[in-house]
Order: sequence, then structure tokens, then C-alpha cells
Amino acid sequence: MSGDVIVVGGGVIGLTTAVTLAERGLRVRVWTRDAPGDTTSAVAGALWWPYRIEPAERVGAWALASLRVYERLAADPVATGVRIVAGVHAETELGALGSWAGEVEGLRQLPSGGLAARLPLVDMPVHLAWLRARLEAAGGTVETRVVSSFAEAPAPVVVNCAGLGARDLVPDAGARPVRGQLVLVENPGVEEWFVAADASASTATYFFPQPGRLVLGGTAEEDDWRTEPDPGAAAAIVARCARIRPEIGRARVLGHRVGLRPVRPAGVRLGAEPLAGGGVLVHNYGHGGAGVTVAWGCAKEAARMVTG
Repeated sequence: MSGDVIVVGGGVIGLTTAVTLAERGLRVRVWTRDAPGDTTSAVAGALWWPYRIEPAERVGAWALASLRVYERLAADPVATGVRIVAGVHAETELGALGSWAGEVEGLRQLPSGGLAARLPLVDMPVHLAWLRARLEAAGGTVETRVVSSFAEAPAPVVVNCAGLGARDLVPDAGARPVRGQLVLVENPGVEEWFVAADASASTATYFFPQPGRLVLGGTAEEDDWRTEPDPGAAAAIVARCARIRPEIGRARVLGHRVGLRPVRPAGVRLGAEPLAGGGVLVHNYGHGGAGVTVAWGCAKEAARMVTG
């Protein structure tokens, strides 16, 4: 088998997988419909936390592997976009989390309820640009192109990191969107993140301090394909966040974001199968709202399938 690999998808899953493969000596090309800065990944908040992702028995290991990488990347936040920031997960009990929680340093129950933690918070536009530069430094390339079939890829190994695009490419009718809407405002002095989210609800309350802005959220609307911001949802997001920090209600709005999280009923699909005409097709998609959280762990597992 030659060392050629084509990764389909240029979001955080695709780029992280491509970097992992290229740094193992493979010749890697990324084919992506949208430039990395225009993908759903660029819309993300993006706090490390296993949120709305299955299967639970595999997520913990992927998330912890990624956490260790982000902890290292946080040593250079300007370049990587990764910072370790303190905050609170409201309405969350330590005992309700998986065994992975015991490996998160400093995660603790608050007497008033909820959890306090210092976690990676990722400025996604910066991080995606850094991933692309790291890939190119390792000899990989990124090409913007529409892929209608994996058979188009002239390589013995194709890695499917197409996210919601896998619905048509695989095809996988179970892949569906969970719409997320965010509001960007001037930061009125908020230094810690806050999350109050119910995985079964269509709305949540959270704010993430990012360089030059405060990211407010959000929504989780299943099977909703709308990509334009909803003014009513935006006003409700600001109002919910202002109930926690009143100064947010007076902050100037900088913009709005909408992204379609790629989910599957069975959770992440990470596995290999023969490629029509020979070769191998490795699937790595369906990460829902936690692509950033598990990106490095899933990339390493996908790379083992490619090189093994």
C-alpha cells in the first residue's frame, strides 16, 4: 500500500486526523467542500466537555486523549487558540458523570450545586488555521472541492470526516443535524465560562470568553436545517445569559453564528471497511456537539486503522 491518504472533510475532525496521519509519514490530502474557516467547526464555542455525544463507553477515552493534547497546546494560546479557563457547569453532579471525570484535574463539586473546573476553551477560527498550518508543515495539503463519491479519491486509503455530509456520501440516512445558534457580543468583563445545559432540551445557557468577544449560547434543535440566524432565538439567548450576568444584556452585539452539529442515533462512527474497487475506507464522523472534545482521541484511533 502506498502512503497516500485522502481525508474528506476540513473541519476540526478532518484536519486533526490529517495532521495525525501526516506526522506519521503519510502523504495526506484534505478534500473539503468548505474552507476550514467556513465549516461548522468554526462556529463552535468551543469548550472541552463530552456534550451530546455517544457511545458513552468509548467517549471517555477519546475525550481524555484530546484533553492531554489541549493541555499542551495551551502553552502557546496565541498560536493554537487553546487556553485553560476556569468556569462552572451549573446543574451538574459529579456522580452523574462517567469515570473519565476522575481524570480531569481540579474538577470539583460546588456546595451550592454544579461543578467548578479549569478546562480547555478553544478559539476555533485560530485553532483551525493553526491545524492547517501544522498539516502543511508536515507535507499535507488542503483542497477545496465538492466530493460526490468516495470512489473519486485516487488513493488507497480514504478517511471519511465529512460530518453531516456523510448523510449523502456514505450514504447514512441516520446522520442528521442538531442546529446550534450563537450570539457574539463585546465582552463586558466576563473572565470565566458558564454552562447550564440539559442534553434533552432544545435550548441551553452558556457564555465563553474568547479573545475580542464573548460567545453566548445557545440552541440544540434536532432535524433543523436552517442556517440563517433566528432573531427571536438570538434575543432569548442574550436574555438567558443576562439572567446569570446582567451586564451581558447591555453588551453590544457583534454578530451571529449558526452551525449544524452532525449526530447519529448510534453515535460516532469510527471504523474501517473495504473501499469499492480496492483500498480502505475509514469512517470518522457523527461527533455531534463534541467534535473538539474528542478530535485527537478519534484521530489517533483512525490513524491506527490506516497504518494497521
